[in-house]
Amino acid sequence: MAPWRTPGDDDATSYLQARLVVLSKAMFWSFCVLLVFMAIAYTSYADLELPDRVGLAPRQNDIIFAISAGGVVALAVLWRLLLVRRDLSLSTLERIDAFYCIGTGVCFGVAGYLTSDFHPSAYICLIYSCLMVLLRASVVPSTRARTAGISAIALVPIMLATVLISPVQNNIPPIVYVFGGVLVCVMVVLLAMLGSQVLYGLHRQVAAAMKLGQYTLERQIGEGGNGFVYRARHALLRRPTAVKLIRPDRVDAETLDRFEREVQLMSTLTHTNTVAIYDYGRSPDGVFYYAMEYLDGIDLEKLVQRYGAQPSDRVVPILIQVCGALSEAHRRGLIHRDIKPGNIILCNRGDVPDVAKVVDFGMVKELGHVDGQSTRGVMGTPSYIAPESVTAPEQVTHAADLYALGAVGYFLVTGKLVFEGKTSVDVCVQHVTAEPRPPSTVAAQRVTPELDALLLRCLAKKAEDRPASAAELAELLRAIPIGKAWTDEIAIGWWRDFTRSEAAIMQSAPSKTITIDMGQRLGGAAESLPFN
Repeated sequence: MAPWRTPGDDDATSYLQARLVVLSKAMFWSFCVLLVFMAIAYTSYADLELPDRVGLAPRQNDIIFAISAGGVVALAVLWRLLLVRRDLSLSTLERIDAFYCIGTGVCFGVAGYLTSDFHPSAYICLIYSCLMVLLRASVVPSTRARTAGISAIALVPIMLATVLISPVQNNIPPIVYVFGGVLVCVMVVLLAMLGSQVLYGLHRQVAAAMKLGQYTLERQIGEGGNGFVYRARHALLRRPTAVKLIRPDRVDAETLDRFEREVQLMSTLTHTNTVAIYDYGRSPDGVFYYAMEYLDGIDLEKLVQRYGAQPSDRVVPILIQVCGALSEAHRRGLIHRDIKPGNIILCNRGDVPDVAKVVDFGMVKELGHVDGQSTRGVMGTPSYIAPESVTAPEQVTHAADLYALGAVGYFLVTGKLVFEGKTSVDVCVQHVTAEPRPPSTVAAQRVTPELDALLLRCLAKKAEDRPASAAELAELLRAIPIGKAWTDEIAIGWWRDFTRSEAAIMQSAPSKTITIDMGQRLGGAAESLPFN
């Protein structure tokens, strides 16, 4: 097993490469600072009269600088042209790691030998060799044995130089000079081994602390009031997955009930525009989770924040897709109650651009079911909440979702909320009492008259004045004439650029693990430990 690889950690290679990038950066700039310091010192004291020569620089300074410059160039090439730009194999990364450590030791060993006429330089070379060994041990995850081997080999050149130049160190007896150098190197190797043991152990613990049964969590991609969402992968299927989990200290009876209901209700929905649920369960130490379809796109809120208001030709198909997801939910007697831009993910599926997915059914209401939430307060996000959700939350119907979807469409075409206020209460009051301005009067771009009128109809104060169902709303949206502001070619190009930009900012992160107690899966109300 490779020195960095831990059981179940298939991302060991990418993680090692990321750590070598950090090591490269630290080594490159530290070497550059050292060379600049030496150049300034030697130039500033070029006329200094010493017993055996004039000037502070050692006699072989030109050779030393040539070796140092070559080392810095090699380091820069490996760093910027290989580690940053290419995905390297584990064996290649192992060789680069060894080259860095051993190559640095050779450079400083040769430099220490060539500077025997300038006694402080040998000490500086020894110090820098030791610092590089310790730096490598603190940055690169490695077993204690590998660290010991590489560190010892890296310090051999400087120790040979110490032995060779000890006779000319007139101020220190040779045996003391050599023994002092050996003592320092031995202590550094021991410290590097200890550091690697601690850091490598922590890395293995982290890799063992974030694994949910068959799912390895990679990085956090979202966070809610109680739950956290991670990008994960399945051990056997190799497919990307999103895993939602909650810390045990945030669990109470109501949260558990909501979690179980959310999972069970979502698992019954199969519409292509509803996020798919794969699995759910809990760990023995009380971590609750469910695994769902991973959507590598962008939610509508971030879409507008990054790219501004969207053209009507793009918004209409998105709203039609959301209507499809809501239509299935409504037929099953479910009301989402939290339709908002952040809960609608736009993604690219099977080379089909602008596929909308409805997520987060944490506030879902089942018609005819009293869940304890509706009777206690307003449920939903203030900027997208229907008037009846404020005035009579216990009587909310599927029309509340259509109102919220109208507010989403308003936000997409205008880049602005239907109502804005200093407080959530102020916004809720406006939803109940104030008339919204037509989107066409707010948007900086043209909003088709048909879409303008339909969005205002969705935002009607009375539920009966809105479209009768999500299916009817979808038909009305399909009747809106579509222009050429958002063609398939434009959409494909947009997604190509978006994918490139996302890949450029993607950060590597170590995987983590949590063990799942498969015998205690959520099943009945008594044993279920759901989360939101």
